[in-house]
Amino acid sequence: MGKGGGCMPTKNKFPINEPAERPVSQTDITGTGSEAEGSKKLRIFIVFYSMYGHVETLARRLKKGVDGIEGVEGVLYMVPEILAPDVLERMKAPPKNDEIPVISVDELMEADGFLFGFPTRYGCMAAQMKAFFDSTGKLWREQKLAGLPAGFFVSTGTQGGGQETTAWTAVTQLAHHGMLYVPIGYTFGAGMFRMDSIIGGSPYGAGTFSGDGSREPSEPELALAEHQGKYMAMTVKRLSQHHSLRPGNPSSRRF
Repeated sequence: MGKGGGCMPTKNKFPINEPAERPVSQTDITGTGSEAEGSKKLRIFIVFYSMYGHVETLARRLKKGVDGIEGVEGVLYMVPEILAPDVLERMKAPPKNDEIPVISVDELMEADGFLFGFPTRYGCMAAQMKAFFDSTGKLWREQKLAGLPAGFFVSTGTQGGGQETTAWTAVTQLAHHGMLYVPIGYTFGAGMFRMDSIIGGSPYGAGTFSGDGSREPSEPELALAEHQGKYMAMTVKRLSQHHSLRPGNPSSRRF
């Protein structure tokens, strides 16, 4: 339900009644035992665009969450930049991190799930991320990504700048590919109801406020990002187990 006072979530829903300060345990997330030794890990691609570093900071914490679940690993990727170097220089954008590779369209087929991150532009995803989605037409034509789970995380400049709309306007990209949108709901618990400080994020996914660019993601925002990573890893793992899917076999990941 919505965020109104009369729409508090029921305690019967997993695991929204847990306090934010309590780390989500592996038992909470997976509900399963250890993986068979030597088995190949499921891979969640954390694909993002970050102009000033805020989304990248969230992405790294998301990866920590994904990697915390046995049998699943997060892989960081950036989407291609479309602005000229002189434009980025005038915008005072720092250099991109060379340690994180730029993803190609074909590499998307190697993933078992996705977390897409981007800053807002008037309540929608940044043009760099939209341009990348626009380049996936050949995968769309054959529905190569259909059935794969995906989520979003965002950065906005202000409190009314699109913490929710930036994510839900991106759902159209997933719908046309036949992908499964995985929001986090209120599964992070009490931390999502705090009113004593400014905290980014929403039921649609983790988020941060950049302000004029000088504000860095806060620890509560990073904790929510880590939770989202664990939550997505749990989802991918459960889907894999439920459908007896084999990691790394693209043809076996489809429903």
